[in-house]
Amino acid sequence: MLLYMSNSRPQSPSTPLHSVSVAGVVVREDGRILAIQRADNGNWEPPGGVLERAEAIEDGVRREIYEETGIKVHVERLTGVYKNMTLGVVALVFRCRPEGGHEQVSDESTAVAWLTPAEVTASMGEVYAVRIADALRNEAPHIRAHDGRKLTNGRSAD
Repeated sequence: MLLYMSNSRPQSPSTPLHSVSVAGVVVREDGRILAIQRADNGNWEPPGGVLERAEAIEDGVRREIYEETGIKVHVERLTGVYKNMTLGVVALVFRCRPEGGHEQVSDESTAVAWLTPAEVTASMGEVYAVRIADALRNEAPHIRAHDGRKLTNGRSAD
């Protein structure tokens, strides 16, 4: 049996399907980090979303951040790859710096704020707080897995 998905190649039932999302950890010169409060669930997260099929990765990062926050950014570097094992979503997270624009909410965000690292830890769930902690370190990109709420590969949000 083959499954057909719009705009894709034929899939067999055993072919894994993954979605790729991108997110930006936008850090100001004063060390504050750009965050949104999501309209759909009220959670605080770094801005980001699903990469469009024909979209370059860095273009997707810039687009998602601008659409959700009104902030234009320069993408600096990849800081982590995170897989939601429950949903099959792979997220590429990049450290960015602001280059202009003005904070504004969107259909996807009910609030936009510049948080301190301590505020990030207090307001975000583990799988999002660790992305920011990883981006603030000057290290090679981190690779982590999670179930949507907690890390599952034996690492904590150190």
